[in-house]
Amino acid sequence: MIRLALATSSLVILAACASTPADVPPADAPPPPPPVVDAPMSEYDLAMNSVQTLVEQGNEQTAVDRITQLLGSPDLTDEQRIAALKTRADLRYGDGNDLFGAIEDFDTLINSGLLSPEETISITETRDVARGEATSLNFLLENGNLSRTERFETLFRLGQHEDAVDLMLNEGVTPDNAYLIDLFEIGYLCEGDEFGGPVFNATERDGTPRALQYCDFGK
Repeated sequence: MIRLALATSSLVILAACASTPADVPPADAPPPPPPVVDAPMSEYDLAMNSVQTLVEQGNEQTAVDRITQLLGSPDLTDEQRIAALKTRADLRYGDGNDLFGAIEDFDTLINSGLLSPEETISITETRDVARGEATSLNFLLENGNLSRTERFETLFRLGQHEDAVDLMLNEGVTPDNAYLIDLFEIGYLCEGDEFGGPVFNATERDGTPRALQYCDFGK
């Protein structure tokens, strides 16, 4: 009887052990984590990303205009304003062909009081080189025996784009393709049937052909 009772109780225990996992309901699975939503980009980040894209495409004039628009925002931090000014100064000094504008930006940066001593020295040196180039080009305009095309290119390099366009109009200068596209970006040359005057055939950097004319010809 004792053996029978022990055997019976063992069977009961084994049965209970075997059935327990099936009888216990599974624990609830943890909820999935919420989706990660990227924070919207700031006005500054959006503008500077577009500037980088424009520069990569070779559209420096449009990039300069985009930064100028950004610098008009009252919401920029000091750090953002300084970074934007540095970028515009470099563009103007380089392929943007606006020496006077670059020198003005360099002066603004130097006088801001927001640069490190090392940055101030570096930008001052670059500003001084730009001033030297501008002085030499002005001397050539006043005293050099420049051709009409050379005068145009010198004026354009200095950033006197309107004077360069006047030279084109009054003396029949036809600049190289790169200058025509720059003037198209700046807004001195336009494309459309409503414009008059001479037609300048140009090709965009992506291969798009343009038939350009003076935007305000005859006004």
